[in-house]
Amino acid sequence: MSADPVTEFDERLRQLADDMLETMRAAGGVGLAANQVGVCKRLVTWALPDEERQGALINPQVIEASEETVADEEGCLSFPGLFYPTERPLRVRMAAHDVAGDELTIDGEGLLARILLHELDHLNGILLIDHLARHDRKDAMRRIRAGELERPPEAAEREGGTDGEPEGGRRAGMAPETIAARQQAALGEQRAASPPA
Repeated sequence: MSADPVTEFDERLRQLADDMLETMRAAGGVGLAANQVGVCKRLVTWALPDEERQGALINPQVIEASEETVADEEGCLSFPGLFYPTERPLRVRMAAHDVAGDELTIDGEGLLARILLHELDHLNGILLIDHLARHDRKDAMRRIRAGELERPPEAAEREGGTDGEPEGGRRAGMAPETIAARQQAALGEQRAASPPA
């Protein structure tokens, strides 16, 4: 199912984008779509590892993608621990809005192009496993059914363990279910403030 376009650029949207960036970083990810945290809006966050570059894109759409493609290992926070070769365009140009509603264009090459296209797929209801070769998809589905996915850091911390924790201590961040709960509470407040006619 495709995510709905964002029409209101307000403080709740800015807070959601900030929370998503925090969650993405805490989970060791480089991209996150709002529908991955239970919010069916066209918002994605992205960050390049080991760089200061990061951002949020609202209502992103591809303007141009290169015919040249590259296959590389790709994973997804929705399926932690699964990585498969996935072919994507090497370069992409997208139009979007920032959290203030201003129009922007972003050019991505290599990893950034892969991140942006992967997250746009989420907004369009397409998952990483939908791109896989038949044998890789079969293997991924077997591993998912067998429960062979890694536990997210937040689950390990709640259970008192820190398996897979990076050196240097606990991962900070807000679990996706916390973001969803915060958004549901905000929607409830909005409905209470303006009851239906």
